[in-house]
Amino acid sequence: MSLKNLVLITVAVALAFSANGQNCTCESNFEWVKKTFEENDAGFQYIIDKKGQAAYDIHNQLMLDKVKAANTLEECTELLYEWLKFFRSGHIGIELLMNDTPTASKSISTPARWNGNISQFEEYIDTKKEVDFEGIWENQSYKIGIKKEEANYIGFIIEADVDGWREPGLVKLKIEQDGDNLKSTYFMRDYSPKESAEPELIGNNYMQIGQQTLKRLMPVFYEEPFMESYFKSINSPNPYLEELNETTLYLRIPSFQFSYKKEIDNVIASNKQKILNTQNLIIDVRDNGGGADISYYKLLPFIYTNPIKSVGVKFLSTELNNQRFLELATSKENIFIVRKIYKYRYNKLQKNLGEFVNLQRNTIYRRKTIYKYPMNVGIIINRGCASATEQFILEAKQSQKVKLFGTTTWGALDVSNKAYVESPCKEFYLWYCVSLSMRIPDMAIDDIGLEPDCYLDESIPQHKWVEFVNDILNQ
Repeated sequence: MSLKNLVLITVAVALAFSANGQNCTCESNFEWVKKTFEENDAGFQYIIDKKGQAAYDIHNQLMLDKVKAANTLEECTELLYEWLKFFRSGHIGIELLMNDTPTASKSISTPARWNGNISQFEEYIDTKKEVDFEGIWENQSYKIGIKKEEANYIGFIIEADVDGWREPGLVKLKIEQDGDNLKSTYFMRDYSPKESAEPELIGNNYMQIGQQTLKRLMPVFYEEPFMESYFKSINSPNPYLEELNETTLYLRIPSFQFSYKKEIDNVIASNKQKILNTQNLIIDVRDNGGGADISYYKLLPFIYTNPIKSVGVKFLSTELNNQRFLELATSKENIFIVRKIYKYRYNKLQKNLGEFVNLQRNTIYRRKTIYKYPMNVGIIINRGCASATEQFILEAKQSQKVKLFGTTTWGALDVSNKAYVESPCKEFYLWYCVSLSMRIPDMAIDDIGLEPDCYLDESIPQHKWVEFVNDILNQ
C-alpha cells in the first residue's frame, strides 16, 4: 500500500513564535522533526548505515546553522525539507497548516489590466498567418488572449469561470524578454505570480507555460493528428482506452490512487473482449505518481505469462507508528473483519517495539489461464512514475509479453506507507514512512528508479512516444 503524493510543497505564511504556550522557533521545530524522524521513519537507519554517521553529523551541523538564521516559517519549512532530503527524494514532506493570522505574505494584490479592445484583437487574430504565441488560448478554466507588445507578450482574460477572474481584460500571464531568452509569469487564482522558464510551443496549437497547458482556439493551424491524442492523454485526470488501429489498443492510466480504482476497473471490464481480441496493448503510465497497489490488480490477468513474485515489506514498530493501526482497528468505518485484522497487527507490533515486524510477506501471483491476446504489451514510463506505479512496473516486467519504453522512473518505493504527524506548535505536518521493503539492500530503487527496456531519448519528443511504441509493437 503506497500513496501518490511524494513531495508536499510548502506554502507561504508568517512565522508564529508562540502557539499553545510553546516556544515555536525554527530551531525547536528542527529538533522536533529530527527526533521524530530518527525514532519513527523506517528508512532512517538504512541511510545512516549507507552514508555513514560522520556524513549525517556534518549535515546536521550545516542545517542547524541555516535553521538558526531563518526568519519566517516558510523559510524554516523549506530548510526542514532540505534536511529531510538527506534520506531520500520521495515519500517525505513538510506540509504547512494554513491559519487565519493576517500576514503580508497572505495579502491579495489586484491584478493588472490590459487596456486594449478585445473585439479588435479578435478581428486581428482571425487574419493572423504566423505561428507564434499570439492568439486566443484556453485551458480548463480560462479563455485567454495573448497579444505581442514590442518584444513582450501580454495574456489577458476573455472569459473565465473562476471567481476574481471573470472580468475581461485582467492580465493572466506575461511572456517577457530576459536577455537572449524569454521568461514567463502566470498569475494564480489568488493573483500570486508563478514564474517559470521560457514557454514552449508544442506543435502549432499547444503551449506549455510553467505547469499550465494551453490549447489554441484562434487562429487554428494544421496539426499532426497524434498531437491531439498526446494532449488528451496528459490532460485527462481519468483512465480511458481507445483504439489506435486494428492491431493496437491504447490504455491511459494517469493515477493509481485508490479513488480511481473503480474507474480503472470499469474501463478494463467494459473493454475486456476488445483487449482479448487485439494483438497489442499499450499501457501509458507516464507521470503516474502511484496510489494503491490494488488499483492495478485487474490489469494483471491480461499481461500474465508466468508466476509474478512480489517482495514484501516490514514495518517499524514504535508507539507513534502503531497508533494508526489502533485507529483503524477501532474505526466504525471499517467492517468487523477489517477491524479484526488491524487489531491483530497492532497487537503484534506492540509486542515488538523498536523492531521491524513482517506484516506483508512475499507473494506469488499465479493464474491457470494465459490469454493469447494481447500478445505484446508496451508500457510507457518516465521520471514521473513512482511509488505504487513502480510496484506495478516491477510486477509487469516479469511477464514475457511486456516491454518498457521511455525513461528511468523516479525511484520512490523502498521506504513506503506514508504517515504524518502534526508538529507540537500545530504549524505543519511531518510526512515520513513506516515500512521498508525486504528487497533492501540488495535491490534498491529509491533515488535510482527503474530503467526501460527501450530508452526513448530526446530525439523522440514525448508527443511521439505512443506512435513510436505502436510502430515497434506492430513490426
